[in-house]
Amino acid sequence: MIKTFLIAIILLLTNVSMMDAQQTKNSHKEALEILLNDFLAGASVNSFEIHNRFWAEDLIYTSASGERFGKAEIMAGLSPEDSHHHETNNPHYYAEDIQISIYGNAAIVAFRLVAEVPLETGGVDILNFYNTGTFIYRNEKWRAVAWQATATD
Repeated sequence: MIKTFLIAIILLLTNVSMMDAQQTKNSHKEALEILLNDFLAGASVNSFEIHNRFWAEDLIYTSASGERFGKAEIMAGLSPEDSHHHETNNPHYYAEDIQISIYGNAAIVAFRLVAEVPLETGGVDILNFYNTGTFIYRNEKWRAVAWQATATD
């Protein structure tokens, strides 16, 4: 009888633990999707603060053109004073087909980046890129430590 009771308690605790782990995983996925969408909105207006928050100090970024660089190079092209000034000629970025996988304190975020680039003629050129980011959860924040962008046809 006691053995059966202990087994039932162990199974119950295991089930509760698994449910907690799934809830944590779901909340991390939700947080990463919000982070990604906030980042793309901020990148559309060249937000220094958004870039600084998104990229880890030890970032390795490989661009669609095959160039490799880090956070310092990204931040060098931005200015806190110019942030949040939405110009009509800035591209507008957003994500589609988002896939997020959590692996403990690491995550992979893959998506199709859509860039709506205003043309001088008044139209818009639509560009698509496949992006894959590797994120690490440090100090209770997700940050991108690796990024790969690939242009699509």
